[in-house]
Amino acid sequence: MRFNVWMNSLGRASMLWVDAMTGWPRLSDLALVVQQIYKVGFLSLIIIVLSAFSIGAVLALQFFTQLSSFGAQEAVGIGLALVVLRELGPVVTALLFAGRAGSAITAEIGLMKTTEQLSAMEMMGVDPLRRIIAPRIWAGIISVPILTAIFNMVAIYGGMLVAVEWLGADSGGFWTGMQEQVEWWEDVGKGMLKSVIFALLITWVAVFQGYDSLPTAAGMSMATTRTVVISSVLILATDFLLTLVLYGDL
Repeated sequence: MRFNVWMNSLGRASMLWVDAMTGWPRLSDLALVVQQIYKVGFLSLIIIVLSAFSIGAVLALQFFTQLSSFGAQEAVGIGLALVVLRELGPVVTALLFAGRAGSAITAEIGLMKTTEQLSAMEMMGVDPLRRIIAPRIWAGIISVPILTAIFNMVAIYGGMLVAVEWLGADSGGFWTGMQEQVEWWEDVGKGMLKSVIFALLITWVAVFQGYDSLPTAAGMSMATTRTVVISSVLILATDFLLTLVLYGDL
């Protein structure tokens, strides 16, 4: 019984996504997409930057402490870059985006459903899927890769401040090792590909949970919680599969 309910929800979520994303955004929809980019992307920038700087600083401190015992302090830069670009950048950005923006998307759409705004749009001949759902999906797809790139840069810069300016690692070795070892597609490109896939998952879950929520306060609360939980689990599980495919022997 539980499996049937789960498959039914998956089918409805897939139909919602396909119906909303049929065709590219029209020129009249671009203003809505830009507005949502500001809401879900720009307003998430502060938590992304603060988290990235902290994580980069902690990683550099840990790498320097461990590598210095082997006399390999110059490897701090390459270790930091690979960990951030391949894994922590896309994964942590996606988790933060799901917690901050994904939950907001679900709550906003759920409130529209509770106050019957979506039904009123349908009565006026306005398709809520193209007016409400699609702009938020496109905004997430555009915002998450940009936020991931910002996370990567800030994390590496934070690590450089700790390793070079504070702990005294060689600046030339820090940057030279990174430039020699980091590859555009293998490290940067595949990490950004992960961020795009995570963006699709987060926005898909967020808009469906809001659109499918019960039109009550309790229903909105449960939908918002499910968005964060399901998105987080999907991000971590998908990251393992993507890492296995992109960097493994499959």
